[in-house]
Amino acid sequence: MTSRPRPVLLNPLHTAQRLAAQFAETAVERDARGGTPKAERDALRASGLLALSIPSQYGGLGASWSQTLEIAREFARVDSSIAHVFGFHHLMLATVRLFGRPQQWQPWFEQTARKQWFWGNALNPLDTRTVATRFDGWREFSGRKSFCSGASDSEMLIASALDEDSGSLLIGAVPTARSGITLGNDWDNIGQRQTDSGSTTFERVRVEEDELLLDPGPLSTPFACLRPLLAQLLFANLFLGVAEGAFQEARQYTLTESRPWFKSGVDQVGDDPYVLAHYGEFWLGLESVRLLIERAATLFDAAWRKEHTLTRDERAQLALAVTAAKVAASRVGLDVCNRLFEVTGARATHAALRLDRFWRNLRTQSLHDPLDYKLRELGEWALKHKPPTPSFYS
Repeated sequence: MTSRPRPVLLNPLHTAQRLAAQFAETAVERDARGGTPKAERDALRASGLLALSIPSQYGGLGASWSQTLEIAREFARVDSSIAHVFGFHHLMLATVRLFGRPQQWQPWFEQTARKQWFWGNALNPLDTRTVATRFDGWREFSGRKSFCSGASDSEMLIASALDEDSGSLLIGAVPTARSGITLGNDWDNIGQRQTDSGSTTFERVRVEEDELLLDPGPLSTPFACLRPLLAQLLFANLFLGVAEGAFQEARQYTLTESRPWFKSGVDQVGDDPYVLAHYGEFWLGLESVRLLIERAATLFDAAWRKEHTLTRDERAQLALAVTAAKVAASRVGLDVCNRLFEVTGARATHAALRLDRFWRNLRTQSLHDPLDYKLRELGEWALKHKPPTPSFYS
């Protein structure tokens, strides 16, 4: 793990917009190809944005979570795979901050900022095939993990295993290149095709005691319980970004390529009352989601600043705001990505355009966390005023 020259960023959002324009040029071709977006990940390294959420005293840019998620959404408009691995990188940094001791996360933050490390995910607590065996001063992880987003071409991994004796969840931060870790490179799904969300195998991987995130650990305090809410808020921003990207491409195609239906009685498709009604519905839905996400992000920033003074009630109110934003973003996003063809027409289904990638990407990611259970949480609150119970996913 060698050091790279540290970039100087004057405006992270402008840097992200420049990169997004660059990523957009190859997004269609890379969606067809799949695999690891190596050049794009290296561009993120060179940009300095991997240090975005790291506080300035540890060499980072000191951005708030609202700012970090805004940049993830900027990428999602053109390439949701890049947005996914970028967002997960910062989620992994939040994981070590929330679950670990300062003596652990501070050096990791400093090295990430200095060396432009990429962090990947091999956590997935629902996949219980990886077991940890205790030895004197260390653990041995052996087994397999699925849905390991961003693991390929990463420098560090967040990994989990079940303790062989107690069955409790253990989470560690380990170098990706450590002996015994094998990345499957077997992700070939219909969407999010460059997230490298395939499998990781652990064969007698040594995890030192000071690499385990035990103090305070997951789900231990209201502050530690912010981790799943950050993940949900990230997904909401990704979904909104995908939908905004779909809207913009559909709008451009409608104005420049689509033809009016012969029964419409208009010369320009933009004057068709039904087309206008669709776009009005799209805009209304997207604007509603934007407001919900902005409100949730503002509340999340306030909760993050409270750190260990955050109360359970405050965390519960934040959870409701994040869940509402996530559900709305999923529903509106899928609707826009599906119905965009109703305002672009039959020729917009040409394979070279791959306008279906927006729906495929959003549909693939949204299935990992069923909306029905989120709606039940909202229903419990709406009907009974029963606050949501923290879990690793909410």
